[in-house]
Amino acid sequence: MSGTEKTKAHAEQAKGKTKEAMGRMTAEGHADQAKGNARHAKEDIKDTFRH
Repeated sequence: MSGTEKTKAHAEQAKGKTKEAMGRMTAEGHADQAKGNARHAKEDIKDTFRH
């Protein structure tokens, strides 16, 4: 996984989890987590085919 994409994925996941922890789990929080998870999965698939 490239460093910048990995960082973006983790940041999005953390952003959603922060909103959840603050008790403000909104559709936006779910979207942030889902976007981060999707980006992470995409990068994992790319890494699989590179090796």
